[in-house]
Amino acid sequence: MYLLTVSASTPRELSDMLSAELVETDAFQVLERKEIDAVLDEQDLSASGRVSKSTLAKMGKIKGAKYLVAATVSAFEGQKSGEEGGVRIGGLRLGGKKQKAYIAVDLKVIDTETSQIVDAFTIEATSKAKGMKVGYSSSLIGGEYGKFKKTPVGKAIRACIVYMTDYLACTLVEGKDSDCYDKWKKYAKKRRKKTKDSIELE
Repeated sequence: MYLLTVSASTPRELSDMLSAELVETDAFQVLERKEIDAVLDEQDLSASGRVSKSTLAKMGKIKGAKYLVAATVSAFEGQKSGEEGGVRIGGLRLGGKKQKAYIAVDLKVIDTETSQIVDAFTIEATSKAKGMKVGYSSSLIGGEYGKFKKTPVGKAIRACIVYMTDYLACTLVEGKDSDCYDKWKKYAKKRRKKTKDSIELE
């Protein structure tokens, strides 16, 4: 079972979703790094002699991850109607009342020993939405995502993350020579063609 951790470059909201969905696949051990300082503080407290020997946290037990996994909302656009509310993910501001939304989430997998990007994948999706608009902000994460996570757009972002964890379970666990990978290759080929067909080269 592979040991994974979510990269610190992933916005916190996406990081929490990605970690939760990876755990739910039962295919990976997911290591927490955002709260590592709290873990180290607890170990330091145990080492101070102030904690009962029967409950103290042992040193030298923190596991190392084989891969870092990073996710980014790289594109979001839609037909907006309304200017109310909002949430920011990765610098993209989502808000408003009604729209048909386009979402793209990029995934990359980094080998912690070599720093090589060993895999990358993009999920693109459309969603009929209420409660969202699109804009851009320089901050990585902001707004009130919790108020929007049950909207169609919030669910679409979650769905993209679920698809990504399914992809990782296929490629990392079953391997790229497995039958499940054929489905993802066909999806990637279709997505890339559709993206290229959206423009005309001069």
